[in-house]
Amino acid sequence: MRVERGQPLTGPEIRGFTAAGYRLDDVTVAPSLLLTEARAMDWAPPAMEAITVDSVEPALDPHPEFLLLGTGATLRRPPAAFVRAMEARGIGVEPMDSRAAARAWGVLRAEGRRIAAALYPLDV
Repeated sequence: MRVERGQPLTGPEIRGFTAAGYRLDDVTVAPSLLLTEARAMDWAPPAMEAITVDSVEPALDPHPEFLLLGTGATLRRPPAAFVRAMEARGIGVEPMDSRAAARAWGVLRAEGRRIAAALYPLDV
């Protein structure tokens, strides 16, 4: 039996972590990121309890199925108002710790899923 890789991943790919943040395409970037299918953006995230749709708006074009919300070193729940506002736009919110979200990003993008990500710093 021959095993072949799927289609090559397009857009940003998280290749690992460093003390400074996420490593994309062999380059260390800022400690927090917004990701779309096509690009990675530095992000100055608000406190989790203050997150709003406006906070993640740059990651919502093109319109994703859902937003991976990497909440830092541990899983923290985003405010219910944020989740409701995202769902009202037809976008689900999947909160998880930031390392898990970064790993899920690669798996889901390899599957061709239309997703976005907002990744808080790894040490928060």
